[in-house]
Amino acid sequence: MSTTLVTGGAGFIGANLVPMLLEGGTNVRVLDSLVTGEPSRLGPEVEFVEGDVRDPDALARAVAGADAVIHLAAAGSVAESVADPLPNFETNAFGTLLTLNAAVQADVERFVFASTGGALIGDADPPVDETSVPRPISPYGASKLAGEGYCHAFHGSYGLNTMALRFANVYGPHSERKKGALTAFIQRAMRGDPLEIFGDGEATRDFIYVDDLCAGILAAHERRDVQGVLHLASERETTIAALARLVLDAVGSDSEIVNLDRSRGEVERNFAIARRAGEVLGWRAEVSLEDGIARTVAWFRETADVNTR
Repeated sequence: MSTTLVTGGAGFIGANLVPMLLEGGTNVRVLDSLVTGEPSRLGPEVEFVEGDVRDPDALARAVAGADAVIHLAAAGSVAESVADPLPNFETNAFGTLLTLNAAVQADVERFVFASTGGALIGDADPPVDETSVPRPISPYGASKLAGEGYCHAFHGSYGLNTMALRFANVYGPHSERKKGALTAFIQRAMRGDPLEIFGDGEATRDFIYVDDLCAGILAAHERRDVQGVLHLASERETTIAALARLVLDAVGSDSEIVNLDRSRGEVERNFAIARRAGEVLGWRAEVSLEDGIARTVAWFRETADVNTR
């Protein structure tokens, strides 16, 4: 059986992806620093290595014997990257460089990199796709662009088979620690607190349910003849104000919506066309935003601590 290393695999996306990998007959090893990850999300059949992607020794232990790497580990907050860009660079750019280098040293066959769409491309007229010119306006977006650049360079210099997947805004079960609008809206609505929107609410995003995203990651993991960059997106543009109303309806809450000052480094409008992922991987998003929010609210009601901020 093949072995896949998932960095950051005890986090939100990893908690949904790892069971799918196991169901497909892949041995899974997880490297996670547990800063935001939760080890209880991983079953006994998963080999766990506690460590940081900024630590070459931990990476060497984790990647030994693996034939593929899915690199999810990242500092994912735009706001935190603006407040202090250095930790973001160290994890996302330098950590990705170290992970790629470890993969080459271990003769890994496939490297799948979790990139981003809106933050990397910046303020561009949507919809965007793989031909859009990246012009990030936040350190987070810049760090992901650096990661994509290193993926391309390691393919060219060392023959490493790499794929960068530009994620839309991901939501779903196991997202209680995720820093993002939808998680915050659900938690606040369930407590009866006001929903806080940074800006006038007319900023737009492309929201993708985590099961759809993981199906795309699995397809990229399996299609080792495909390289380059792909967008994984729902292709639906949704305003933050509309998102807040959808959450209130799903929760059945009468919480008020309040508007705060717009955050620095956030793009105003973004959604992507995922046509190439359909052509290359045979993938498309299936879960509607309304259905996905309902599933996510149900999960929070059943298992999550709504007081987690």
